[in-house]
Amino acid sequence: MKSFTSRRARAALVAIAAGSLALTGCSENTGSSGKDKSEKQEKAKEQQQGVAYLDAKASTGPAEEVPGAKPGGTVTVFQESGLSHMDPGQIYVSDAGQFANLVFRGLTNFEEDGKGGVSVVGDLATDSGKASDDNKTWTYTLKDGIKDENGNEITSADIRHTVERLYAEFIFDGPTYLQNWLSGPDYRKALPDGGFGKKHLPDSVLETPDDKTVIFHFDTPRPDLPMTLAMPGYSVVPEETDTKEKYDTAPVALGPYKIAEFKAGKTLKLVKNENWDPNTDSVRHQYVDGFNFQFGITESSQTKRLIASNGDAANAIQFTGSVDATQIQDVIGDPKVESRTIKGYQPYVMQLTFNLDRVKNKTVRDAVAYAVNSKSLIAGEGGAYGGDVAPNLFAPTLPGYDATYDPYGRLKTPAGNIEKAKELLADVPASEKKLVFAYANSEAGQKRKVAIEDALGKVGIDVVSKEIDAASYYEQIGKLKNPYDIYITGWGQDWPSAATVITPIYDGDQVADGSSNYSHINDPKVQELIKKALTEQPEQAAKTWEEAHKYILEEVNPAAPLWYTKQLQLFGSNIGGARYSTESSYLDVTRLFLKS
Repeated sequence: MKSFTSRRARAALVAIAAGSLALTGCSENTGSSGKDKSEKQEKAKEQQQGVAYLDAKASTGPAEEVPGAKPGGTVTVFQESGLSHMDPGQIYVSDAGQFANLVFRGLTNFEEDGKGGVSVVGDLATDSGKASDDNKTWTYTLKDGIKDENGNEITSADIRHTVERLYAEFIFDGPTYLQNWLSGPDYRKALPDGGFGKKHLPDSVLETPDDKTVIFHFDTPRPDLPMTLAMPGYSVVPEETDTKEKYDTAPVALGPYKIAEFKAGKTLKLVKNENWDPNTDSVRHQYVDGFNFQFGITESSQTKRLIASNGDAANAIQFTGSVDATQIQDVIGDPKVESRTIKGYQPYVMQLTFNLDRVKNKTVRDAVAYAVNSKSLIAGEGGAYGGDVAPNLFAPTLPGYDATYDPYGRLKTPAGNIEKAKELLADVPASEKKLVFAYANSEAGQKRKVAIEDALGKVGIDVVSKEIDAASYYEQIGKLKNPYDIYITGWGQDWPSAATVITPIYDGDQVADGSSNYSHINDPKVQELIKKALTEQPEQAAKTWEEAHKYILEEVNPAAPLWYTKQLQLFGSNIGGARYSTESSYLDVTRLFLKS
């Protein structure tokens, strides 16, 4: 998931993801051979294909059989921490997103071909959606025979309820795209009780003319809606069984599995949902009898158990954890163990962000962009298994990603272009060469501090480092009046579109306390391009987003690209059907089976 985020939640997720990647490798990042580079480029290309919106035929189940799949048995799930949420409306981070793939369903879903290709299909809906009125109106028809775990048939009233409950105050941690598109930034004012009272959204916004039809009406074209609705945060909550705040601990399933037992922070047991009909689902499978989650299992312990693959560990997977750094050579050095891994790029780009309210001299920003040492930073994150040098602000997983776009020469000088940086700073007053750097008081944060101080010190910049508690790191740098000049941040797309990168991070309308616009960029040209791209079809929009990307990085430079994060996970020897999910950046849990 892909990662699943709201502005603050995305930041928190990236912090967690980046932190875990610091533990996924111990080898020194010594550069790549020509063969290595070629393999990396091919892998990146696999993960950057465009997204197709598919028709009713492609949206009809059952899902294509996984070769060699057998029914029966239970998968053991190793997870260090408990799930962040189980209420679909609150889901915006990876752990809950993975859980949602097993338990929930939405109007649409992402379908993968195993080669990096991602499409949108109808999930509860018969297809990915029918657009009219220049993409301002989208119509969905529900499939026949869709029931929840209690046997209640899902109707358009449940879809309306799912959307309206997102306006309620108790829903605070999930995505807000749809609500904003329907009712604007102050959407909660449009329906403060979340549809639980007598007031509902008007038919001019959300229309349900019969039990099978749902029509969304927007005031501007929304060509990305099918991808938006595929987010786990927009999974359906049946109206009859909605318990509001309590739903987060006892949700109702529509997917192939349901909750049989849950002990917060300790265990979670999923069993088959007998009311799930595979003939209505073109994506998911129900091969195993269930999943037994064990929380509190550290990545170190997960890795040890999975390497040995004895007992239950043979039937086990890492859910959102990664291979532990100290054992990575034990994994990649043994062909039999290495064959039980999934690898791929995550959607995150780590960058050194400038507070534009404080670092106003673009020459200084450019000098820093040339000076930063990506090679040293990546070594601290685990070397080649933790990340690759980032030449720009778009991730390799974005459709149309251009690996050759490298305005600051990051690929040629991954350890920094010291001479160029010194040249730019030659006439800059000493007062402007003193920068306050905020860093998290974590192991990863300490390593980053050393790398930043060393790189910028070499070009004559006086770095004053300020420690921030890791738990509140993004909260502190997210304050508009924060006292910091530079800080490392990260972001990944919410779905395969640059819209979910440019808009959250570089939209001037998002300059506010708690926003993910950490640089406080508010540029008229950027605003113009954002407005233009949001009304265009994906193919044309991609060109506009790239234009915005180049303008932002070259003409404004609100952040210096540092590295792209990567994933490495391990699974037991009896696990079948395992593959990397481009969409979630984790193991694809929808197709697993036990070999024996």
